[in-house]
Parts: sequence; C-alpha cells; structure tokens
Amino acid sequence: MSETPEQPLVETADFDAFFAEQVPDRPRAALTLYGREHLLPDSLPLLFTLQMERVQHSSDPDDVRAMLATLFGEGTLDEWAKQGMTDRQLGVVLIWSAANIRKPGGVSMRRAAELYDQGEAGKAGKAPANRAERRASTKKRGKRPARSGARS
Repeated sequence: MSETPEQPLVETADFDAFFAEQVPDRPRAALTLYGREHLLPDSLPLLFTLQMERVQHSSDPDDVRAMLATLFGEGTLDEWAKQGMTDRQLGVVLIWSAANIRKPGGVSMRRAAELYDQGEAGKAGKAPANRAERRASTKKRGKRPARSGARS
C-alpha cells in the first residue's frame, strides 16, 4: 500500500468574519404604517428576494406572509389586511421598501406609487403567458383568416 503525501492545508476562508466586517455604515430607512414604525434592514435579505419571486407565481397567502415577515415581522400581512390595505397599497409599500433598503431616501412614496402604476399598466397590455391563454385570446378576437399555403 502506498502512502500519499499529505497536502498542505490551505487557510479556511472565514466568511462569517469577513461579512461581519462588511456591515454597511449608513442610515437605515424606516416607515410608519398603521401607527407602527418599521425599521428596514440595511440590505435586502436573500430570503425576501427568493420569496418575492415565488409570490409572483403563487396565489397562496402563506407565501405573502413569509415574504412580509422577512422585512416587517410575523403577522404583518394579517395586521395590514385587518387595517384595510389594498393590493395597490401593498405593492407601493414593497416597491418603496425594496428601493429604500438599497439606497435610503432613494425613492419617494409618490415615485413608488408611479412605479407600481406603470407596472400594472404594463401587465394589462401584456401578451398572454402560455399557449392556452393565447388560444383563448384568439377566440375572443375571432378566428384568423385561413392561409392558402402558397408562398409569395
């Protein structure tokens, strides 16, 4: 049996220590909603980003609850819903929050509302996402004229 020479150990990369040193030294954005102040994190949590992607393709309220809990704490969705929050208001708060986590003071509430409205207007004119939706929209408009098959 042959012995293999031991490889020299390479120093372990300690990302815990490195990231602890990388904490941004900048102000954090805060918002007041329904009488409660929320201090936003100093950077956008990966979990929020992943949940935001999931929520776009889900109608499960638990997905929205989990996403909001990442930024605002447990019970946020239910509390805001009890207060009468609309889907537009939720969208504006999320746009404002994400932008102001990245750069505190970077987006006003009015601008967040404009961005939300622009996004919704874009969705209204958006092409159907899948074949079934395209077929359904074709039926609504009427059938296409038959093609002769001849090339021009």
